[in-house]
Amino acid sequence: MRNTRRQFLTLVLGSAAAASARAASPFVATPSQTAGPFYPARLPLDSDNDLVHVAGRENIASGTISNVYGRVLDVGGRAIADARVEIWQCDANSRYHHPDDGNPAAPDENFQGFGATRSDPDGRYRFRTIRPVPYPGRTAHIHFRVTTPSNEQLTTQLYVRGDPGNASDFLFKRLGERQERVLADFIASDDDSAELMARFDLVLG
Repeated sequence: MRNTRRQFLTLVLGSAAAASARAASPFVATPSQTAGPFYPARLPLDSDNDLVHVAGRENIASGTISNVYGRVLDVGGRAIADARVEIWQCDANSRYHHPDDGNPAAPDENFQGFGATRSDPDGRYRFRTIRPVPYPGRTAHIHFRVTTPSNEQLTTQLYVRGDPGNASDFLFKRLGERQERVLADFIASDDDSAELMARFDLVLG
């Protein structure tokens, strides 16, 4: 009987401690998702944080130019500096720049397809890219991968709030109540470097 009571108290106190820890954490971890099949087989020579300009090409990418930015944080709200942030997505023609993409659409050679940057001392990052478009069988999304200096890693996806394709996207639906943590609002940009902007914070926990 004592053992049963002790186990019960341990369970209750453990649950209370976990709940208290969750309440004390001002941020909730961004849910992880699959990297998908189209992470670059070989990183492009031009892989900076401006995906709409490809080195050596005069024209810019098709699509709605967008600044995607945010911060890399831990669940305590502390900035993670010098984290490597990568993104990859299909171009405005719904084509990934990957040899295994069977989509017959012609690739946009003026779109980089992949970009990388590092978070600053305040955890901030920024990409200049295009508003994501649907890919056959998927809603509009951008793939993200974050690797911290201590090699902690998060792979996830950004989704456009209000996109009609979200309701039928199998990966987005799997998130259930966590969907809110991967949605971003694409709104009018506050400078002339892009048409739209979207904030997407990445919380590692």
